[in-house]
Amino acid sequence: MTEATMLAANAANEEYGGTLFRRGKNIIAVASGKGGVGKTFFSVTLSQALAKSGKKVLLFDGDLGLANVDVQLGLMPKRDLNDVIRGRLGLDKVIQRYEDGGFDIIAGRSGQASLSALPSQRLALLRDQLLEVAEKYDVVIVDLGAGVDRTVRMLSASATRTLLITTDEPTSLTDAYAFIKLGSAAGMSKYVSIVVNQASSASEGEKTYKTLLKACENFLRLHPPMAGMVRHDPRVKETIRHQTPLLTRSPNTEAAEDVEKIARAVLKDIADAQKQMTAAGAR
Repeated sequence: MTEATMLAANAANEEYGGTLFRRGKNIIAVASGKGGVGKTFFSVTLSQALAKSGKKVLLFDGDLGLANVDVQLGLMPKRDLNDVIRGRLGLDKVIQRYEDGGFDIIAGRSGQASLSALPSQRLALLRDQLLEVAEKYDVVIVDLGAGVDRTVRMLSASATRTLLITTDEPTSLTDAYAFIKLGSAAGMSKYVSIVVNQASSASEGEKTYKTLLKACENFLRLHPPMAGMVRHDPRVKETIRHQTPLLTRSPNTEAAEDVEKIARAVLKDIADAQKQMTAAGAR
C-alpha cells in the first residue's frame, strides 16, 4: 500500500466512524454517480426478485434527504429513518412489511436536509444498527443516494458488494467513473460491480460496460466486473407511474428477466463473500 493510499484509508477510517471497512456479510448497496438512471427502480425490483427466490429481504432507503422508495411503491409509512435519527426509535422498530413485494422496508424521509448532513459519529451509529439488523435477513438491499457524498461512501464501504448503476449517457458514464475513482484510494472499488440500465440491446449494454471498463483500466488500473444489464422496456415507466413493482405488474418482460438474472448472481456473490470472510476469520 502506497503512502498516498494509506493516508486516504486513514482518512476514510476517521470519516466512517473509526471502524475501517466494517463490511456486512449480506448487504448489497445500489449506487449511481448521478440521478435519473433508474437506481431506485432497480433496488425495488432486485428486492422483489430476491424475495421471489425464497429469501428474506430488507430494502433500506439510504437516500438520506431524497428518499423515494415509499413513493415508488405508493406507501405512506408511519415510521421512517427520521425516527431513528432523532433517537425516538431503534432501526429495527421502523421496519415495515411490504406484502405485495414479499419483502421488508425501512423508509427514508424525503426533503429532510438534516439527514444528509449528519455528523460522522451519528452516521456510524446508523451503520452499526444496519449491520445488526442485517443479521436477521438473507439479503439487505441499500438504495443509496446519487453521487459520492460522505453518507454514500460510508454505506457503500459497509456493503458486501456495491452495484453501480449506469446508462449509456456520457454524463452517467463520467459520474460512474468518478464514483469508482473516489472509492479506489480507500480500497473500496474492488467491491464494486457494474449494472448497465436501460440498455437498448444486450450488445449495446456490453458496449456501454466496456466503455467504462476501458477508462477504469487505463487510468485507475482497475477492472470492475459487470454484474449484468437491464434492457430498456416501456413497461418499466408504467409500473413506476402506477406505483407497482415490475415483477407484479409486468413479470414477463425482458427487464424483469434481466433483474432476476442479476439477483441470482447477487446470491452467488454473497455466498462467495461469506466463505471468504469465514476463511479469513479462521486464520
